[in-house]
Formats: sequence, C-alpha cells, structure tokens
Amino acid sequence: MAQGALPFKYEEEKKTTGMTALAGLPVYLDLAHKMRLTQSIQRHLKVREGGQGWTDAQIVIGLILLNLAGGDCVDDMKVVEADDGFCEVLKKVEMHGLKRKVRRALLRRWRKERTRTAPSPSAIFRYLEAFHDAEQEDNREIGKAFIQVANQYLRGFAFINSDIAAFANRQLKEETATLDTDATLIATNKEEAFYSYKGYKSYQPFNTWWAEQGIMLHTEFRDGNVPAGFEQLRVVKEALELLPAGVKKVRLRSDTAGYQHNLLKYCEMGENKRFGRIEFAIGCDVTQEFKKAVAEVEESEWKSLYKIVNGKKEKTGRKWAEVCFVPNAIGHSKRGPEYRYLAKREAMAEQLELPGVESQLKLPFQTMQVEGKKYKLFGIVTNMDWEGEKLIHWHHERCGKSEEAHSVIKEDLAGGKLPSGDFGENAAWWWIMILAHNLNAIMKRMALGESWSSKRMKAIRFSFIKLPGRVVEHSRGLIIRLTKNHPSLDLLIEARRTIAMMVPVPYG
Repeated sequence: MAQGALPFKYEEEKKTTGMTALAGLPVYLDLAHKMRLTQSIQRHLKVREGGQGWTDAQIVIGLILLNLAGGDCVDDMKVVEADDGFCEVLKKVEMHGLKRKVRRALLRRWRKERTRTAPSPSAIFRYLEAFHDAEQEDNREIGKAFIQVANQYLRGFAFINSDIAAFANRQLKEETATLDTDATLIATNKEEAFYSYKGYKSYQPFNTWWAEQGIMLHTEFRDGNVPAGFEQLRVVKEALELLPAGVKKVRLRSDTAGYQHNLLKYCEMGENKRFGRIEFAIGCDVTQEFKKAVAEVEESEWKSLYKIVNGKKEKTGRKWAEVCFVPNAIGHSKRGPEYRYLAKREAMAEQLELPGVESQLKLPFQTMQVEGKKYKLFGIVTNMDWEGEKLIHWHHERCGKSEEAHSVIKEDLAGGKLPSGDFGENAAWWWIMILAHNLNAIMKRMALGESWSSKRMKAIRFSFIKLPGRVVEHSRGLIIRLTKNHPSLDLLIEARRTIAMMVPVPYG
C-alpha cells in the first residue's frame, strides 16, 4: 500500500549507519571542553557526587546541547538519543583526556551495562528534583512578594556561570562591565504559578546582562507576582561577585524598576569594596513632584535629540533637559548623595476623543500638559557627568541587546517552556538554559566571528548546527563527513581551529 500521494516512502535502516542530523553540534563540545565546563559543573553542583548513574556534567551538558539543538522539553532528549552519529561523538568525547582510573570510576557508576548515551527523560526529572526545596512552598502566597532562597545545589549554577564569564573575558579582555538589569515574564499554565502585574500566570526571572561580553551574568528565578524592583540591591551585589578578576570598572543601567534609593546610594557612595563608586543611569519614577520640576524648566532649555541616519544627524521629535529635582525620599538629609535628573519628552499627536472615553484611557507611560500641548514624559537619574544627549542614547542601548536576549532565551531556547510545577525544578531548568545561551553567545562572537554575533538561533541551527552528516571511525578517532561541497564545511573547520587557540581559565 502506498504511503502517500507522491512516489517515495519511509523505511527504517536495518542497522546503525552513523548518520547524524546534528553534524555541527560537536563543535559546541569543543568549546565546552576548552572552557572546562565539565570540571566546572563537577566542582560546583555535586548533586550526584559519589553516586551511581549519570553524573552532574552528563545531565547538565546534555540539557545544554538539547537547548542548542532546538529541543524545548525533557522528552525531546529521546530525539538526541536516537541520533546515532551524534551519540557516537558524545561517547567518544566523554572519555577524552581522562586518566584510566577516572574512566574506570565512570564505568563503575553503572550496576548494569550502560545502554544509553544521553540521560532518559525520567532520569532528568529525578535529577531536577534535587533543586526544589519543598519546605519553602508554604511561604509562597498570593499577593505577597517572596523570593525563595536557592538551595546548595541551585546556588552552584551561579559559580558555573562565573567560570564561563571568566573564560569569555580571558579571550576578549574587558576592564569595564556595563550591567543591564531587567525582569522578563514567562507565561505559563502551571497551577502553582502566580498572576503577574500583566494579569496572567507567569514566572518573572530577574536578569543581569553584561553588555560588553554579550552574556547573561546573573539570573534569579522568581514568581510572577514579585515586583522587578524587589530586593534589587541584593541581586546587583550577587551579580558583581560573579565578574572576573580583569574587570576594574562597573556601570549600571536599568529601567524604573531600578529606581531604589538604597541601590542608588550604594552605587554613588562607593560601598562596594572591589569596584568602589559605580556609575549609573536609571529610569526614575515620573511622580507629581517630578512633573512639577519639569514644568519649571524654561522652554529655551529643552534640546533636541538626534539620531544618525545614513551618516547624518536627524531630529527625532524628542527633546531633553536637565531638571533641578530632589525627591522627598532623600531631601531631608543634608549629607545624602546628589544626583542629576534628566527629562525626556515627546509631543503626542492630537487625537479626537469620544465623550467619556478619556477618563477610561490608560496609557503605558506618563504624560503632562505644557501650554496646551500633551507630551509623553520620561525621566532618568544618574551620577555621571556625560553630556545629556550622549547619556540618554547610552541608556537607550539597554533596551536593545538585553531585551533581545530575553526573546532568544524564551523563544529560541527552552526558557519559555518550563518542565514542572515545582519552583526549584523550573529554576534549575532556567539556569541551564542561561548556560546554553552564554555558550552560544561565546561561540558566535569568538569562534564564528563578529558577523555572526547578531544572528538568531534559527540561522545558527540552519547553517551551523543542524547539518546532515555521517560519523565514521578511523584510526581510533572519528570523522564527521558532510555532503560534498557543503558550504558550512569550511565554517566548521575554521571555528574549531579558533577554539583550539583559545586560552582556558586555570582552576586552582
């Protein structure tokens, strides 16, 4: 009987062939090996230390590879396991460089003969359970902001990510770290999730992006009902601890969620022992008192904001001005820090309003009336002495790459599809996805080249990861063969050569 309308059909191979649909994915194993990711995972997680079965590194790296390959749920590991050629590579590199004693110890972890190359979905779910702390569940309440304390295993992911950041900075040295803080919502149907300010059930991780290196430096998985500004100073302190030794100066950017006076004071007064005074530009709340100060600015003091189009400056229709403003929250202290406040306004187009509708219309930004004209109004607080327009454009940059990273994390990787109703399991899944994102970011920028740094995962998978090939054994090694004249072959070889020349971070 015909399988379909056209003259072809599907059949199962009678024996293993070494075929793979992931011929480019082993290059990521090259990069992980160079950054000593296996050793970092074994040093910092220790969930399966001394136990039987899969090691921490086997499970975590397996899930990282699943993210990169396009899988978005634990069950997708079955597809990786069914890729005969890639599994041959995985088995080979797993034992590479290990001493005989270590190899034998790995084999002794299995009471029966090991039949799988990648962990099964059930083994992964059992592993993720170690990151959940059931005792803290009673503290999660609707209408109450509560952040679960990460248990000893979950805390290990931050140190692994610190090792990744150190590796990145060893290749492309940056003495300045511009940190962009922002939260993102992950919509979910999990019964255990809480409603966010957007009105739907979600989780709301709070993330710290390192702009110069293009990686996520820190993340804290949170319930959807926890405001982005909640305990932000503590999170910033934790992120600062993850910066590698070569970083000497830190700058901070944030939206209005970062407008916390304890955070501003911490940065301005140089309370961090390592970095001292931290420069910042943060969106400020547009309160009635701020609007009053803006209204006192003379019209002649408003300056146009420009943008560069085809090498020429063009007006944007927005203007900015310095504002003499001291918020009531800090105005009572003569010894308190002083900040600069900038206002940015944009004239709104005149629109006819139906009777009774204007009172119901709620805009996602603050407005104010000046001489009969209605403006969108935004504010920035800073302790920097940069020229105002330069500062505003610099602050706007945080809305680009860090928010794009949120989109990549949730849509291109598996961050938008959480595996469990248990908070800790989802937090571990989120962290593993962050590691996958950073591994890919380093691959794009440092191994593939600057022209690849802006490409999304769709393009990376099409041209680099999901390539058909055949894995054959030759002289105790493996050869991955692509079809003749495949345009990605030279790219794969050059990426591997670049990775081979990278300098690993020495572990003490």
